[in-house]
Amino acid sequence: MSESNVSWEVVIGLETHVQLGTKSKIFTSASTTFGDDPNTHIDPVVCGLPGTLPVLNKKVLEYAVKAAMALNLNIASHSKFDRKQYFYPDLPKNYQISQFDEPIAEDGWIEVEVAEKGKETYVKKIGIERLHMEEDAGKLVHAGSDQLSGSTHSLVDYNRAGVALAEIVSKPDLRTGREAAEYAAEVRRIMRYLGVSDGNMQEGSLRCDVNISVRPTINDPFGTKVEIKNMNSFSAIQKACEYEIKRQIKAYESGEEVKQETRLWDEGKQLTKSMRSKEGSSDYRYFPDPDLGPIEVSNELKEKWRSELPELPAAKRNRYSTELGLSIYDARVLTDESSMATYFEKVVNEGGAAKSSANWITGDIAAYIKSNRLTFDQLHFQPSELAEMLKMIDTGEISGKIAKEILPELLSKGGSPKQLVQERGLGMIGDPKVIEEIIDQLILKHPNEVESFRSGKKKLLGFFVGQLMKETKGKADPKLANQILNKKLPLLPTSQLTDFKIKTDVVMN
Repeated sequence: MSESNVSWEVVIGLETHVQLGTKSKIFTSASTTFGDDPNTHIDPVVCGLPGTLPVLNKKVLEYAVKAAMALNLNIASHSKFDRKQYFYPDLPKNYQISQFDEPIAEDGWIEVEVAEKGKETYVKKIGIERLHMEEDAGKLVHAGSDQLSGSTHSLVDYNRAGVALAEIVSKPDLRTGREAAEYAAEVRRIMRYLGVSDGNMQEGSLRCDVNISVRPTINDPFGTKVEIKNMNSFSAIQKACEYEIKRQIKAYESGEEVKQETRLWDEGKQLTKSMRSKEGSSDYRYFPDPDLGPIEVSNELKEKWRSELPELPAAKRNRYSTELGLSIYDARVLTDESSMATYFEKVVNEGGAAKSSANWITGDIAAYIKSNRLTFDQLHFQPSELAEMLKMIDTGEISGKIAKEILPELLSKGGSPKQLVQERGLGMIGDPKVIEEIIDQLILKHPNEVESFRSGKKKLLGFFVGQLMKETKGKADPKLANQILNKKLPLLPTSQLTDFKIKTDVVMN
């Protein structure tokens, strides 16, 4: 078989760096606030000055253990911190405190739903190798060329240095860029549900390193692994994987060497480019940190933290589908953000029907929140108020059209839909006599359409419904209107139209 006919297998693993949302850093009381002036959240411990000692933030340990539990990892009864020699300008100590051979948790898994274009959605179980705690590095800002000297320079901000990280390392179970993106999205979703991280990728709160290799068949040894560093969006993860897969296969089939290296994704050019040769664990020269003692988590503390875990996204999706009868798509959209899921559940608990609640929340309400850069927690329109509006639609007090008319004011100010409808005089016309009188007038105004309907053009029923809604400004009960139209249109003889016209001329004028 020629190389061009080889069916290459792709092997992908992700290292996900999650900034834990504690108020202070992992080993010091320095603030973790994002967006402040450079180098305003540093102290002697962050800078590694002589005589300083790190002290583990207890909240960091709690968040790391809870994250590990949600990822089905086994919590170690004994773990430790190590020093990783990391000589970069963004770490003032010139080493990073991390965990090497005894991490806080190992051997877990999550299931992800993968929706490939043109293919059926499938569920895949992805193994997780480990989760360990470590401190983040600072941030380098490359300022480019100096016009006077022609030199380049970089600036460093140590505010991020020492912020607590949980690094989550997947097993090499991913096979496509789409699977990698869905896995990263599910990990972020879980972290947000737990409340251990905001997961804001644009702020660097969650970053992914992607490791990719290809091999001719599943029975061959793994190929040379290439790392793509600091992916900060799910679309970038997918695109970078797809580009790198093609690049490596093309290299092998052309007889070229694939080097073990770290590459970067260039969003503008839509390609990966070489950054540096990849270090091995021996290059970091790990050794146990002499300033930090071992970590032991008691069974009592584990059980306490486990009891505090919320219902996670996968469990919610399953419950919404099986118990509430929602489609897989609706369940997926509703559970993407915990605040949306919480809002939805409150509406249902207040008596809103699950399907109509889902439609309004994922449609008009979600669009309003996105355009105004809000969250469901900040919405003035309370779940009980949405439930009230949905009940009014179900009982025929208002139509869907009227609901959409009053929704903008309710979203911006909140309040009772029933009261707003009464104030504006928007209640539905549910009196059969009133609707019948209006329909009689419409029949008189449109004799040609009546004749066409009676001759078989039944689609004209929609025309009369539309005219009725126009006359009543959308306030006629649609169900009642259809019943009366279906009764009157086929039965009114044309010979009666003249007599009817004489009787109703005064009304029409």
